Amino acid sequence: MDAHQPTAVGYRRSVTDRIANGAGLAVLLVMTLLFLIPFYLLIRNGLASTKDITAPGWTLFPRDVQWHNLVDLFNDPEVPMLSSLRNSAIVAVLTTAGTLLVCSLAGYALARINHPHSNKIFYAVLATLMIPGAVTFVPSFVIVSWLGWVSDYRGLIIPALFSGFTVFLFRQYFLSFPKELEEAARIDGLGYGGTFWRIVVPNSGNFIAAIAVITFIQSWNAFLWPLVVAQDESAWTVQVTLSTFITAQTINIPQLFMAAAVSILPLVLVFVFLQRYLVQGVAQTGLKG
Repeated sequence: MDAHQPTAVGYRRSVTDRIANGAGLAVLLVMTLLFLIPFYLLIRNGLASTKDITAPGWTLFPRDVQWHNLVDLFNDPEVPMLSSLRNSAIVAVLTTAGTLLVCSLAGYALARINHPHSNKIFYAVLATLMIPGAVTFVPSFVIVSWLGWVSDYRGLIIPALFSGFTVFLFRQYFLSFPKELEEAARIDGLGYGGTFWRIVVPNSGNFIAAIAVITFIQSWNAFLWPLVVAQDESAWTVQVTLSTFITAQTINIPQLFMAAAVSILPLVLVFVFLQRYLVQGVAQTGLKG
């Protein structure tokens, strides 16, 4: 028998593999469609009229597409959409940068600097994870109010810069960082600071990018703290602005959907362009070849 001739067992195995791959692809397609349904509803209802949204019959697309809903959203004097998007962008970017700076330095210090109380400090950081946010919410607001940071970027950004969980992630990552690279830097005369900025950070890009994506999304979606601190309309973030649609005397439904679609667009762009860093960072493959 020709060695290259397919056997019955091999043929059945090939058919089974194709069926398994097809079934897996079908499941993946269904899950993708389920994931995209909320985005479809946002865009569909954002471009529809109130009559189309509340009609008993459902159509895949609005009968009369209202392209002006987007323009009306930004021209509405009662909805500071443009300024709230700007505020959210400033707060999210600065919070992300500050969190990366503070937590990466803290994590590296806990992982590499030998100090008699390093473990105690680390356990104290972990203990902060056990404290519910509701417990520290009022004391944090009292401090922010006493400092005069209400309706100010400082009140929205500074209290969120430290995260015990992010410090924990950085420490665990730096513990697995190759010491050989750091020892080579020490031979060249670099201290802890020089080693961190010139060796560790450049070779931890994927992990840092993953933490940056998570922090940015969390900061952009924050609602309760900005709602309390940003008491002046000029300091509202986009999530606070979205809440005004719900609390209004009359709800403009198409504008609410359009505003929600606009508010998630930056997050979608961040995720699309940085998703590979997110996956690689979670896998802790931060070292360059």
